[in-house]
Amino acid sequence: MAPSLPLMTATELAVHTSARSAYISLNNRKIYDVTSFLDQHPGGSELILQYAGKDATDIMADLVSHEHSESAYEMLDEMLVAILATPEEEAKLLDGVSDKDAYLLTGISTEEDLSITTDFEVDYKKNKFLDLSKPLFLQVLFADFDKAFYLEQVHRPRHYGNGSAPLFGNFMEPLSKTPWYVVPIVWLPCVAYGTYVASKGLSMWALVPLWCLGIFIWTFVEYMMHRMLFHIDDRLPDHSIALALHFLLHGVHHYLPMDKLRLVMPPSLFVILAFPFYRLAHALFPYYIALAIFCGGIFGYICYDCTHYFLHHASLPSYLKSVKTYHMEHHYKNYELGFGVTSKFWDVVFGTELVDTSGRPKVA
Repeated sequence: MAPSLPLMTATELAVHTSARSAYISLNNRKIYDVTSFLDQHPGGSELILQYAGKDATDIMADLVSHEHSESAYEMLDEMLVAILATPEEEAKLLDGVSDKDAYLLTGISTEEDLSITTDFEVDYKKNKFLDLSKPLFLQVLFADFDKAFYLEQVHRPRHYGNGSAPLFGNFMEPLSKTPWYVVPIVWLPCVAYGTYVASKGLSMWALVPLWCLGIFIWTFVEYMMHRMLFHIDDRLPDHSIALALHFLLHGVHHYLPMDKLRLVMPPSLFVILAFPFYRLAHALFPYYIALAIFCGGIFGYICYDCTHYFLHHASLPSYLKSVKTYHMEHHYKNYELGFGVTSKFWDVVFGTELVDTSGRPKVA
């Protein structure tokens, strides 16, 4: 058994069930990538796909179905790609005894590897997901990924290196990129003007608390949007169009988390998402009160998007390092927990906190 082979959990094995990526295991230990053999199988690809993502030991030795020869097992040896983790090894992978172990969940061997550029060709050949040298959106849209495979792969971070991976590969490409400083440049003047207008109808004693209330409301909106919209994962329809939209909205960020130009929201998308909240505020409150609350909320958003960028790309003071660690663990350890970016307050309230930074905790 080759010591360099990676460990794979049963859950990870179970997503390789399609003609695009078919894995089987033998003796509940060795894992083989049989994708390239599907069309060559004498009994047809359907027979293999029935056992894709599962252990095939019994069926390969079945006298009634077809007992496989020694040469068949020798052919499989050339397709060996991983070792199925034992319960003890899986527990170590999922719960971890150190930060280094936990990074194995994403295909990253150590924290230092986060700065190493992904080998495009090797990654595509191994995972049969996306070719980083070609426009990504069309690959997702026209691929035959099933949802389980897509979600497993899109949450395993890759690192493009300098620049940004091609998303559209055409005139729309610039629209997908937003430098972080665009957010304060565009929206701070709007907040300042809106606050000025609100001050015409409110005293300072009313304006400041309402503005702060808007910031607090934003923290809840931030949490709910991140958890219920950006991570709609389990509720996502199993359809290529739905997967492509998910990829545009948030999947590309988890797939390429260190892309500097896809860390903050393009102004056009923010207008679309913010407009319903603007109308709601004015439906619930008088004009000046609604405007003050809304401006506070927009300021909260500006802080959120700038914070998000600097958590990924800046050396932060000590009091913010724990915030950075918390968010990085959302990306590199468990994307199903830790939805708060500027604060984990709502994670604590709703039981989605990443409570143990050395492992992978369960939802309370």
